[in-house]
Amino acid sequence: MIGLPTVFVVDDDLSVRRSLTRLLRAAGYHAESFAGAADFLARLPCEAPACALVDVRMPDVSGFDLLPQLQVACPGLPVILITGHGDTAMAERALASGASNFLVKPVDEPVLLAAVDAALASRDRPMALGGG
Repeated sequence: MIGLPTVFVVDDDLSVRRSLTRLLRAAGYHAESFAGAADFLARLPCEAPACALVDVRMPDVSGFDLLPQLQVACPGLPVILITGHGDTAMAERALASGASNFLVKPVDEPVLLAAVDAALASRDRPMALGGG
């Protein structure tokens, strides 16, 4: 969907994926959800404007492990890491690793939407993203 900002939701929890996707669509974004890193990586390349919400704790590939892969496959794609088990050290690690933000579940809707808006605004101009 060209023109409408896309938010990719990568989380192994179906209920979280569904609720985040509904929220993002209601806020006017195009949202696509994925159960894990492999599904999302298979979807690439992506087109800007876009950002990704990626769960830190997933069974096969963690959000921290996915982050550098995305930096190669989709340079410039803002990634917001989310977790239900975060602490200050994890937040510092996320930001030092290149995440645009770090949020702890359950995330307040206004906080989540502000983080998405900020991630999308970090892109100066639309451009093709991806490794194809």
